[in-house]
Amino acid sequence: MGYLPHALLVGALAFAPVAVSAQSTFPTKSVTLIVPAAAGGPTDTVARLIGESMSRTLGQTVVVENYGGAGGTLGMGRVAKAAPDGYTVAVWHIAHATAPALYDKLPYDVVNDFDHIGRITDVPMTLVSKNDLTAKTAKDLLDWIAAQKGKATYGHAGVGSASHLCALILMNETKAQMTGVGYRGTGPAMNDLLGGQFDVMCDQTTNTTNHIKEGRIKGYAVTTKAKVSSLPDLPTLDSGALPGFEVSAWHAMWAPKGVPKEATDKLVNALQVALKDAKVIDRLDSLGTAPVDQSIANPAALKSYLTAEVQRWGTVIKAAGVKGN
Repeated sequence: MGYLPHALLVGALAFAPVAVSAQSTFPTKSVTLIVPAAAGGPTDTVARLIGESMSRTLGQTVVVENYGGAGGTLGMGRVAKAAPDGYTVAVWHIAHATAPALYDKLPYDVVNDFDHIGRITDVPMTLVSKNDLTAKTAKDLLDWIAAQKGKATYGHAGVGSASHLCALILMNETKAQMTGVGYRGTGPAMNDLLGGQFDVMCDQTTNTTNHIKEGRIKGYAVTTKAKVSSLPDLPTLDSGALPGFEVSAWHAMWAPKGVPKEATDKLVNALQVALKDAKVIDRLDSLGTAPVDQSIANPAALKSYLTAEVQRWGTVIKAAGVKGN
C-alpha cells in the first residue's frame, strides 16, 4: 500500500519542471493587441508602431485587432474578460479615464480590473478645420465659431474621447457652442473632415500632422503650452487666442487582471524596449510626440496616473453634464 503514494509523488515531481518550463517560455504564440477604436486613427497608429517593436523583443507576432464602439468601452470590456495569460493586451488612451464619469454601468472597474503595463506617450492636440474655411488664425477661427451661434460643427471620436473632451473644454473656455458629430474613432472622423463634411476638430498630432503639412486641412494651433517641433508654424492656443488653455492626450497599455508575473514582466520589458527603439522615436517625432520617460513606463506609475486622471476628468465631465451613449 505504500507504493502508490510514492508513485504519485514521483509523478508529481516529474511534471513540476515541465510546468515551470512551459511558463518560462512565454510567449509561445502571437499576442493580440486590442485597439478600442477604428483603424487609421491616432491610437491605432501608436499601437501598430509599438506592437511591431514589441514583437521583435517577444519573439512572437503582435496582432493588432480594432474593436471600437461605445467610447472604447466595448474593446476594454473584451480585454477585461479575456483570459489573464498575457496573450491579450490593449493600447488605449485618455478615454479609459473618462469612462467612469460617462457611463453609469461600466462592466469593469477601469483601475482594478486590469493589470497596468505602462504609459506610452503623451500627445499634443491640434485645432484644425476643413480646408475651405476662411479663418486664417486661431483667433479668426474662434471668432467665426462664436458668430455661428451653435451652427458650427465639430467632429470627434465618440463621447469621452480626447477629441471630444478637447472640444468641450474649448466651448467652456470660449462660451461659444458648436454642434458635435460623433464617429467610431478619429480615423473615420478625419476622412469626413478631409471631405468637408463638418467644420472643425481638435485632434491628436499623430492624426493631423501629415494632413496639415500636405495642406489637406488647416491647422491653427496646438493645445499644449509648448510648441510642437513637427509643426513649427503653429502657435499654442495659450500664447495667443486662448491664454491658459492646455489639453493633451496620452496612451498606455493594459492587460486583463491576474496575468502571471513572469508574463507581465516580459510585456513591460518589451514595451520599455519599444520606447527606446530608434524607429519608434523617429516615427513619433514625425507625428509631433515622443515616448514617455522610462521612469513612468511601468505598472505602478500607470496605476497611480490613471487613478488621478479618473478624478480629474470626472470633475470636468460632470460639470459639463455629458453622458455616454
